[in-house]
Amino acid sequence: MGRDFSTVGVVGLGTMGAGIVEVFARNGIDVVAVEISEPALERGRATLTGSTDRAVAKGKLAAADRDALHERVHFAVGLDALHSVDLVIEAVPEHLDLKQRIFAELDRVCRPETILATNTSSLSVTEISVATSRPNQVIGIHFFNPAPVMKLVEVVRTVVTSPEVVADVEALCARLGKVDVTINDRAGFIANALLFGYLNHAVGMFESHYATREDIDAAMKLGCGLPMGPLALMDLIGLDTAYEILDTMYRRGGRDRRHAPVPLLKQMVTAGLLGRKSGRGFYTYERPGSPKVVPDEATPVAAEAALADGARAIAKVGVVGSGTMATGIIEVFAKAGYEIVSVTRGAEKSATVCEAVKTSLNKGVVRGKLAEADRDAALGRISWSGTLDHLADVDLVVEAVVEELSVKKALFASLDEICKPGVVLATTTSSLPVIDVAMATQRPADVVGLHFFNPAPVMPLVEVVRTIRTSPEATATARAVCAALGKTGVVCGDRSGFIVNALLFPYLNDAVKMLEASYSTADDIDHAMKLGCGYPMGPFELLDVVGLDVSLAIQRELYLELREPGFAPAPLLEHLVTAGYLGRKTRRGFRDHSHR
Repeated sequence: MGRDFSTVGVVGLGTMGAGIVEVFARNGIDVVAVEISEPALERGRATLTGSTDRAVAKGKLAAADRDALHERVHFAVGLDALHSVDLVIEAVPEHLDLKQRIFAELDRVCRPETILATNTSSLSVTEISVATSRPNQVIGIHFFNPAPVMKLVEVVRTVVTSPEVVADVEALCARLGKVDVTINDRAGFIANALLFGYLNHAVGMFESHYATREDIDAAMKLGCGLPMGPLALMDLIGLDTAYEILDTMYRRGGRDRRHAPVPLLKQMVTAGLLGRKSGRGFYTYERPGSPKVVPDEATPVAAEAALADGARAIAKVGVVGSGTMATGIIEVFAKAGYEIVSVTRGAEKSATVCEAVKTSLNKGVVRGKLAEADRDAALGRISWSGTLDHLADVDLVVEAVVEELSVKKALFASLDEICKPGVVLATTTSSLPVIDVAMATQRPADVVGLHFFNPAPVMPLVEVVRTIRTSPEATATARAVCAALGKTGVVCGDRSGFIVNALLFPYLNDAVKMLEASYSTADDIDHAMKLGCGYPMGPFELLDVVGLDVSLAIQRELYLELREPGFAPAPLLEHLVTAGYLGRKTRRGFRDHSHR
C-alpha cells in the first residue's frame, strides 16, 4: 500500500510552479504554495487566478470547481510553512547553488518521512540531493509547461533514491491523470536532451542566415506537423532558460557539440532579448508577456511584392518521372490549372502514372473534396509522353526521378538541349546537392530545387532551394508557383537536408543513441516526445514509417557534409539496416509490425 499524499508543498510560483499548484489542487490535494516575498507571492496568486479564470471562460472548469480549487491552496512566505507536508516540489530557477540551499533548508524544516522533489529540467538531481541528510528520499518530478495541460511527467531517480519513493511518486502521477516515464538522473532527461539539441541547431541555422526565422518555423510546422516552429518555441521557453539548459547539458552530458549554445543565443540573452517575457526575442511581441507577434524590421515584405520581383509567367509545366512523387506533383499542378506534360520512360509507365492520378482524383471526388467537373478538367490538362522532346515549349520542368546523381545530371543535360531559353528547371531531390545537377547544364542560373513532401497533394510545404548560381528571378518564379499551388514555399540554401531533414534527422539519430545507451525504452521516449513536446509521432514511430534505410542514408549525407561528430549515424541504426529491419515496409524496425 503506497503512501497517501494529503498535503503537498510547492516552492517557487513562477509559470511552472503556479501550474504545478493548479495540478494538485484540481485533483483534490491541499497545497501550501511558498515564495520568497509578498510581491512574488502575489504574482504567483495572480498567475493561478488567471489560469483558472481562463479555464472557466473556455468551459473547461466549472466556476464552483475553480472556487473549491482556490480554497485548497494556502499561500505563505518562507519555507517554514512546509513543516507538515507529505511532499515538497521545488520549482525555482535553474541554478544549482540556489536549489542546494533550498533543499538543505527543506531537510531542516520538513518531517523525516517527507519526500523532497525537484522540478529541474536539466540539473543533476543527485547533486541537489546531497545537500540533504536524506538523499534516498529525493527525486525529480519534471512537469512540462503548461503543467495543467501537458500529460507527461518525467520521474527521475538517482542511484540512491528509494524504490518505495519511486513507486509512491508513480502512483501519485497516475492519481493526477498524468503519464509518467521513470528514468535515471542524466543531463536533460529524455525530452530536453532530444528537444534542445534540435532547437539549438535551428538557432544555428538562423544565425548563419541559411533561412529566415519565418521559413525555419513554417518548415517544421508544415513539414513535420509540430505544434510550433523552433524559434517561436525558444521565445516561449525564454532564451535565458534555453541557454541555461543547453549550457548545463553541454557541461554535464559529455560536451556534445549539439548542446553547446550557439553564440547568437548568448548575445541575445546579454542584450535582454529573452523572448515573449521581454517582448522581444527571435520575434517582436505586442508587449512583454504577450503571445501576439507584431511586425518588425526583419518581417518579410508582403508575398505579392516579393513575387513580383522578376517572377516569370508559367502556364505549361513538364513533370519527368513515374514514381509516387511524380504522380503527386502532376496531380497538384493539374488541379491548380496548369497545363501538364508528363514524361516517363515509355507508354507502359505513362499508363501506370495516368491510372494512379485518376485513382487519386477519384478518391477526392468520393470524399467530397473535388467536384466531378474539376476532376475531368484536371485530367484534360494532362498530356502523356514517353519522350523528353515534348518538353520543348514548357515554361517549367519539375524532375522527380530516382535519387541518383548520375541519372539526374544526364537528365538535366538533355533538358538543357531541349528546353527553350528562360525555362526554370527544378529538381525534387531531398538529399543531393542541387548545384551538381545545375552544373550539368549551360544555364545554372535557371536551376532550383523544389522539394515537395510526400504525399504531395496533401502536404502544404515546398522547400525552394537556391544554389550559389540560382538567379533571383528563378527563385521568385519558384516561390510564385508554390503560392499558385496553394503551398507554402520556404527558401533555403543548397545544403544537405535543406531545412526539414537537416533539423529532423539529427533529432531522430539522438533518440536512437539514447535507446542504444539503454537510458530508456522506445515506448517511453516516444511517450516523452508526444506528451511532453506535442509531437504528432514519437521518434521511433516516425523512423519505422520513414524507413530505417532512408533515415540512415539521409543521416550519412548530413554527416558527410557537416562533419559534425554528433551527426555520425548511431551504430544501432546501421545494425538494424544491415539486418534488414527497415521499419513498417519489412514489418520489423524498432518495433515488430508483423501483427498489425
